Amino acid sequence: MKVYVMDAFTDRIFGGNQAGVVLADKALEPEVMQQVAAELKHSETVFVKQGEDGLHLRYFTPAGEVDLCGHATVATFALLWRLGRIGDGTHAAHTRAGKLDIGVSGETVWMDMAPPKTLGVLPRESWAELYGAYGLTLADRPEGLEPEIVSTGLADIMMPVTDHDTLMRAKQNEETVTALSKHFDVTGVHMFCLGEDKVYCSNFAPLYDIPEECATGTSNGALTYYLYERGLVEPEKENLFLQGEHMGRPSRIYSRLTAEDGAVRVRIGGQAVLSLSGEMDL
Repeated sequence: MKVYVMDAFTDRIFGGNQAGVVLADKALEPEVMQQVAAELKHSETVFVKQGEDGLHLRYFTPAGEVDLCGHATVATFALLWRLGRIGDGTHAAHTRAGKLDIGVSGETVWMDMAPPKTLGVLPRESWAELYGAYGLTLADRPEGLEPEIVSTGLADIMMPVTDHDTLMRAKQNEETVTALSKHFDVTGVHMFCLGEDKVYCSNFAPLYDIPEECATGTSNGALTYYLYERGLVEPEKENLFLQGEHMGRPSRIYSRLTAEDGAVRVRIGGQAVLSLSGEMDL
């Protein structure tokens, strides 16, 4: 069984977010996939199986299975294109979050997110605890932007902060963030601030043994929708998210949003490069 490590949402090795990609040559039990993910120790490992209706993908963190992972999906289709197993065009990806259309154009992969959903503004009485979990106060929240739970496949708390300096000095209390994630039934917290022509962000998911993640497609898809609802993102325009600065692995994630006949669609795009490959005998 072939195992690869891809650096996603970057065009250079040792940048972006690493994902394990396992091209399974036989059916694997969930317990085995979980053990492999724990052994590889990347934030997510994706297991890929070819079916008659397209590719079937399952995603595991070192701690458990999740429905969808953006950077691992980009990594998968960039790898398959590199190996010559797929060409340019649109391909189907079957995930626990639903069927997604994946567009491949050379080294760039664009993936559909699950339909965006707003799951509610965080109760005001929780705001101080949320900001305090990062050594911040409510004075670090920009006026007019509230913490809100949004999902494009995985639910995260969108947490706005005033500026880049605030984003960079945030220090997480993992125990508090884990408790908040359990309480609100979310994957984690997606902290962000607005730049002149980009959005800076950091992503935290200690509930799933991911203290911080340097590139998250689903979270930035959710953030695209959050900003659209507030008139800060325009349909059809390309948006740039910079993530991973805390970790020394800067990532570039792109998004596009369309709104037609009342239906909103979000796509996430980026590149991925191969960093390691090997075999596993199971």
